[in-house]
Amino acid sequence: MIRSGQIERAKTVLVVDDQEINRDALEAILEDRYEILFAENGQEALEMMKAHREDLSVIMLDLMMPVMNGFEVLQRVREDEELRKIPVIVLTAEREAELRALQAGAADFITKPFDEIEVILARVGRIIEMSEGRKLISAAERDELTGLYSRNFFVEYVNRLFRYHPEVRLDAVALNIEQFHSINALHGREFGDKVLKTIGAEILSFLSDTESIAGRIDADRFGIFCRKQEDYRAMLKRFQQKLDTLFPDVNIHLRMGVCPWAENTDPVTMADRARSANSMVRGNYQQPLRIFDGEMLRRELLNQRLLNDLNRALDEKQFMVFYQPKYDIRCTPPRLSSAEALVRWKHPEQGLISPGVFVPLFEGNGLIGLIDSFVWTEAARQVAAWRDQFGFSVPVSVNLSRSDVFDPHLVDRLVRLVRDNGLAYRDIKLEVTESACTDNAKIVLDVIRRLRETGFEIEMDDFGSGYSSLNMLSDMPIDVLKLDMKFIRNIAVSETDRRLVSLMLDIARYLRVKVVAEGVETVDQLKILQDSGCDLVQGYYFSKPVPPHEFEQLIQKEAGIERMKKE
Repeated sequence: MIRSGQIERAKTVLVVDDQEINRDALEAILEDRYEILFAENGQEALEMMKAHREDLSVIMLDLMMPVMNGFEVLQRVREDEELRKIPVIVLTAEREAELRALQAGAADFITKPFDEIEVILARVGRIIEMSEGRKLISAAERDELTGLYSRNFFVEYVNRLFRYHPEVRLDAVALNIEQFHSINALHGREFGDKVLKTIGAEILSFLSDTESIAGRIDADRFGIFCRKQEDYRAMLKRFQQKLDTLFPDVNIHLRMGVCPWAENTDPVTMADRARSANSMVRGNYQQPLRIFDGEMLRRELLNQRLLNDLNRALDEKQFMVFYQPKYDIRCTPPRLSSAEALVRWKHPEQGLISPGVFVPLFEGNGLIGLIDSFVWTEAARQVAAWRDQFGFSVPVSVNLSRSDVFDPHLVDRLVRLVRDNGLAYRDIKLEVTESACTDNAKIVLDVIRRLRETGFEIEMDDFGSGYSSLNMLSDMPIDVLKLDMKFIRNIAVSETDRRLVSLMLDIARYLRVKVVAEGVETVDQLKILQDSGCDLVQGYYFSKPVPPHEFEQLIQKEAGIERMKKE
């Protein structure tokens, strides 16, 4: 290779493996790019390392060898002031051995058999570049759109930087665009790409001014590790002003989370904390910056505690299902029609934990399906018990989370649940949040259609709280719309909110679906909804969510009214 008028010497790789077939395989993969030396055992490898220490760029080391195994070699290398500067990639087929080797000082590992040639070449090249402190990054390690590091390279780069240079102190920054999917929907993907390129270019400009590294993590998510800034508001303002200048006619808002460097904190944890801080300012256009602090650390520790306690809580029945009634307001007096099942957690040490704390946590960690399954089982059992006790069924709505929809056995599970309890499909209604339908919409809609064709009634929960409702309603196979309570809260005092509710009721009538209004607390709200043609309501005006034995009193009252009508 010729560079800057000089001949650049090819990099030298030492391959250490007692199996000839493995040495031959690696020679075939590496020979076009590197000079290769071979050793058949650990002792021979150490001798060659000492003889060629000035030439070696990387060592590829098998762990299981005669004479001296790879772990002994790693120990000897770590003890030698000169040899430990040479990065070692271990070769193994055992996951446990990989972890031990990394703990012993290996820079990376490659899994046997050597099937993924491009992966092997990429890892060897990356280790050499990083060990020599090079700044030249190949095209495969760049995000094509923004020019920043790709997600995988960014993560690996940061991990190695922290591992080999613990003296470097960098803060983690998570940067997002508010409601980026809406920008794409309104202005097109080409416009969205221009926005991402603009941010990427400004981040690159920031990197050139500071000691920082950055990557595009996913879609509109960017990660930065930088020296501590005097004012992170100024940093965010810099990025925001660039967008405001180039796109003056479009409202594009950024939000940012920061995790300051802390002793004995790994970069993955820091990035997660920055992302958590970022999430906490979602939708807050007045305060779009949050720095991870002691309060958030306490919340993080609580979240970890709750995650650890989940399985035990399920086994010990710490979760309880409460029921909030829904009343049909098309008749006088309003009549108990159905209920919504809502989960509560009575923790033995933390006390009663709000679902607003643990439900988003388990959703984010993919564990909400365990809670949902518990609620479905309890609700179906309870509906059957009330039917046997009172002689008629009170249908109950249960939630379907996004993770539930992607369960290939979902329909079979729900059908079996209904049949095992001797119920009709109408006795268990399924609530799907609007936000659950925005990602992978086709898959979600297909599953919901199957459930509806089976006989379940489908309710769209929190209608109006997101941005895709009107686009999806024509395709969404639903029976009920549930109006988000934020629209109901001010209808007695806000003409705008009354008109919005009236508009949504008109849409529902056009689609021939019923409407449930959530969060009804006053007689004025109830009267407005009755006059506007709403079908059902739920809220504290009638009842808060209550445990089964209290809900039975509402059923008994309803049964008494029905008997009086018959008499």
